[in-house]
Amino acid sequence: MKRLLCLSVFVALALTGNAAFAVDDCAKITATGHPQYPAIAFKDGDAIAGAAPALVEAIAKALKIPLESKFMGTWDDAQAATREGKADMIFGIYYNDERATYLDYVQPAFIFDPVVVFVAKGKKFPFSGQDDLIGKKGVTNQGESYGTEFDAFIKDKLTVARADGIDDALQDLVSGKADYMIAGYYPGLAEAAKAGLKDKVEALDPALLSAEMFVAFSKKSPCRSLAPQFGEAIAAMTTDGRFSQMLTDAEIAWENAQQPKK
Repeated sequence: MKRLLCLSVFVALALTGNAAFAVDDCAKITATGHPQYPAIAFKDGDAIAGAAPALVEAIAKALKIPLESKFMGTWDDAQAATREGKADMIFGIYYNDERATYLDYVQPAFIFDPVVVFVAKGKKFPFSGQDDLIGKKGVTNQGESYGTEFDAFIKDKLTVARADGIDDALQDLVSGKADYMIAGYYPGLAEAAKAGLKDKVEALDPALLSAEMFVAFSKKSPCRSLAPQFGEAIAAMTTDGRFSQMLTDAEIAWENAQQPKK
């Protein structure tokens, strides 16, 4: 019994030491996100700005760990950066099984994101759910996932092209190359407004789905052991109003960034 007790204590101490070592190794968090997903995340020079980076920056500051929110290319590129360990963290990402092979998702999600079907004005069609998309030509942004279940439905049942950005997907939609576009409701409207196409597209009702958005650490990052602390802070900040204010501030910042330079 004494030998078992000593062994248990040794294992516990070893695990604690490893966790402490991992945290000590995390001298800085390099984070990235979607370059075209206002107001959650959007490119701002060499950085990614928005509500999601504001959230993780506030948490990292409380933990006294420097965090840089860095633009790393397209949404596909951002995911590749965390897969390869070039970025420690990615924010504003949906869950799917393939991503979970290289990401440690922080629980809970920080927002529910409505995903809708956009159509060109005057080209609405009867829509009550995903089955109504069968047989039509769709488009969405390269690198987007809408969860394991709907991703499988797209692959098995739908014809959906991948465009290099929401802006290109919108052009395919208004030009008639696509009958519909799948996108997050808020970034879809924001990008349409930026491209001068807000009056040329509309979203069908009901929403296609409502997906959870997460913060996640690369499994190759020495900072991944901080996931529990980030989870606790996200739970607190999404219930006490702080993240809601960050979202409002990010919406204002995005709108101001679209104003013509004087």
